[in-house]
Amino acid sequence: MLRRTLANAFLCTALAVTVAAQPAAAGQTGALPSTITLPSGFQPEGIAIGEKPYAYFGSRVDGDIYRVDLRTGAGRTFAEGPGTTSLGMKIAGGRLFVAGGVGGDARVYDLRTGALLKTYQLRPAADGPFINDVIVTRDAAWFTDSRSATLFKLPLGRHNALPPAAFAVPLTGDLAVVPGATNANGITTTPDGRALIIVQSNTGKLFRVTKSGVTREIDLGGELVNFGDGLWLRGKTLYVVENRNNVITKIKLNRAGTSGEVRSRTGDPRFDIPTTIAEYGKRFYLPNARFTTPPTPETAYNAVAVPIP
Repeated sequence: MLRRTLANAFLCTALAVTVAAQPAAAGQTGALPSTITLPSGFQPEGIAIGEKPYAYFGSRVDGDIYRVDLRTGAGRTFAEGPGTTSLGMKIAGGRLFVAGGVGGDARVYDLRTGALLKTYQLRPAADGPFINDVIVTRDAAWFTDSRSATLFKLPLGRHNALPPAAFAVPLTGDLAVVPGATNANGITTTPDGRALIIVQSNTGKLFRVTKSGVTREIDLGGELVNFGDGLWLRGKTLYVVENRNNVITKIKLNRAGTSGEVRSRTGDPRFDIPTTIAEYGKRFYLPNARFTTPPTPETAYNAVAVPIP
């Protein structure tokens, strides 16, 4: 494996960045495409993959959702958006849960048909919300808002029945919201499933959050995950996408999610500000948001697959 020293001044350690080994090229026996072409001008942010080999991507332009067959790279529009953003996404119970960004909403789609099942207005768009990401637990879907000290909960009923309304869970404790910044972003559960984990992008800190909203900073031994975005939990290992640093940070947590140790940072020459992360077939898939590239209707966008570090 090639190694290079991380030179980004925003990172607080001299931990080396591993450059991911390239997946087998498409066309080899059994190989899946390692780079997925998305529509020009799409501006991807969120990704979700379920048990089947299909990835779903959300657009920051108009909220369209694009489905790609991971076996071939072929794609099509799965659902038309509302004209506002589609950001973080998760699949659960045959449904696709979508964070609506500046629209202030959460949307739920039927995974089989693409039909919009329900829209929840979490905050008025005029209030400047940024509903950024979502995680679905056994009994609820939880959404972050990067512009307020609030999580939003959709309690799921029997047979995963959708609720009539969402409700706000105020965040208290260690998390301090900075006005105008990207605060709470990616979200997942603790390894024991008893609480949630969120990353605060502007500070590089991770927080354990009780389901009543009490936040406590996770002890990483002085490490930070600057520009932390999407989160992915595998057992007791947490992966954090540091978007503008173009790395995936691997953290070994204790079971309760109160402390952890950074084990590695992995980059890839194809990364161009990846934002979120999903898993399929021993690979991670990440859309390149290309935040530093001026967007036009002709701007090229893609997603890349890397071996799980």
